[in-house]
Order: sequence, then C-alpha cells, then structure tokens
Amino acid sequence: VVQVVESGGGSVEAGRSLTLSCLVSGFTRDFYDSHYAWYRQGPGAECEIVADITKSGRTYYGDSVKGRFTISQTSSQDSVKTTIYLEMNEMKNDDTGTYYCKAGDSQYVGETCPNSDFGYWGTGTQVTVSS
Repeated sequence: VVQVVESGGGSVEAGRSLTLSCLVSGFTRDFYDSHYAWYRQGPGAECEIVADITKSGRTYYGDSVKGRFTISQTSSQDSVKTTIYLEMNEMKNDDTGTYYCKAGDSQYVGETCPNSDFGYWGTGTQVTVSS
C-alpha cells in the first residue's frame, strides 16, 4: 500500500520562506520516469505542477517558481520510505493554495488535483501567503 502524507503548511508573509515535507511509503517502482512531485491548486485556479524529482534526482520546476523553490528527497536505506521536501523562498501572494504531494510514473495535467486515477496523492496542506 502506498501512503503519501504532507506536512509543513501554514501562513507566511510575502518575501519569507516555508518548507513543506512529504513522507511517501511503499512506492517501490523504479521506472525511468518514476518520480515525486508537488502540485498546487490556488483559489479559482487550475491544478499546477510546482516541481518534481525523479528517483535518480532529475528535477523539473514550473515557470512560476523557478529560482525560488527547491525540491529534494531523502530515502531510507531500503528505499521503502522517501521524504520529499519543497523549500519555498521569496514567497508571493500567488503561491497561496493547497499543496499536494504525488508519487507516480508521469506528470499529471488536469484542472483539479488530486486525481487518484493518476498516481498516489496526499490529502494536501494549505499554504497562505499574505502581504
């Protein structure tokens, strides 16, 4: 059974930093594109990929967060548990939303997230950025 649990959300002032964590257990697939990702859905907005990282360490960032956010991962020795971090710096009001962690084999593109038809998702953690 794959479990995905996010933590670390909260309220932060614009310009400050916040780090999210996601504990994934049981995701043992190791295809070329097997990866972990952070998505977010802001008020009235579509689901947006924030960043992803493959098990081999390749990263991808959405245009709106490049240069400000950093995704990283650490795994248990047996690779059964992995923690994915999203370090968010120079935060903006537009970063407000529910952030979801996902484990899967391909990027998800859709209007709403989470979508359990495409990978394994957590229940989300709320991030609110205010001026």
